[in-house]
Amino acid sequence: MTVAKDPMMRVDGVAKTFVMHLSGAVLPILRDVSFEVRAGECAVLDGPSGTGKSSILKMIYGNYRADSGRVLVRDGAEWVDVASASPRRVLRLRKAAIGYVSQFLRAIPRVGALDIVAGAARDYGLAAEAATARAGELLASLNIPERLWHLPPATFSGGEQQRVNIARGFAASHPILLLDEPTASLDLANREAVVAFILARKRAGGALLGIFHDEDVRAQVADRVIDVTRFAP
Repeated sequence: MTVAKDPMMRVDGVAKTFVMHLSGAVLPILRDVSFEVRAGECAVLDGPSGTGKSSILKMIYGNYRADSGRVLVRDGAEWVDVASASPRRVLRLRKAAIGYVSQFLRAIPRVGALDIVAGAARDYGLAAEAATARAGELLASLNIPERLWHLPPATFSGGEQQRVNIARGFAASHPILLLDEPTASLDLANREAVVAFILARKRAGGALLGIFHDEDVRAQVADRVIDVTRFAP
């Protein structure tokens, strides 16, 4: 018998528009976005460029505010509506409940790659020694040479920076993880490493929501595909 897993995030009737600052024009992007993601599954947002996939991730993470509807994220036994939560509550969610892997690394000046990744693990509650060990394992799995670990990622190539960003995203064990094209521009070996990270997180009961334009990666990780075009205004 299949045991249903608990929902970890719910998007309920969400709409989003953008206002063009130069002209004042209102541009509707999404309407009535509704779905949920359960523990132990990876759901994938699918649709052409410009249909609002990244905007959905950013509303769940709290970078964008939804115009209407609810964005519910589970934090332990509590459900928090990101759409109406205070900035302080959103920051607490990001520390304890929800992680985000974007395509780009905002490099921290003069901080080495190992410390950046270990810092994410420490923020989640790992002891310093365990956090450093975890960071080293992730960087090694993503083929970042050890000679680079103590250098600031601002000095790295774009692909190396992307891999540091992925390592930082997986360093903590957030029960919810958002993935915005984490394998874009990666070579085969590093795509396979990211797939392994995702599958391991699913086995551990994590709820993942991602965007993957690489069809092979999507086929390996997706339990369910959400067609974003049905939310078009």
